[in-house]
Amino acid sequence: MTLALVALAGAVGVSARYGLGLLSASLWTTLAINVAGSLALGVLLGADRGLAPAVREAVGIGLLGGFTTFSTFSLQAVTEVEAGRVATAMLYVASSVLLGLAAAAAGYAAARAITR
Repeated sequence: MTLALVALAGAVGVSARYGLGLLSASLWTTLAINVAGSLALGVLLGADRGLAPAVREAVGIGLLGGFTTFSTFSLQAVTEVEAGRVATAMLYVASSVLLGLAAAAAGYAAARAITR
């Protein structure tokens, strides 16, 4: 049953990612998706009181795993460098890592504070 929930939630996450990519196919869209996914995962794990493991895994692994885009992030950084936009690539990588970590920490801390 958990596998089915993860797969279904993954399809929703992938579809959302695809839809946002259609609206704006840029590395900054990927950055926003990854930061939002980091925040959401932080909230999910920070508020993990009483969540059924299958629900936690469906949302964390399926939905958010399908929604966030590490492989796209990596390829976009490489193609920026290849196009000679090294500074943009470095800004993008640094922003993705720092904002992703900050978003995950903020979501986690906020959820823990609310659910205590």
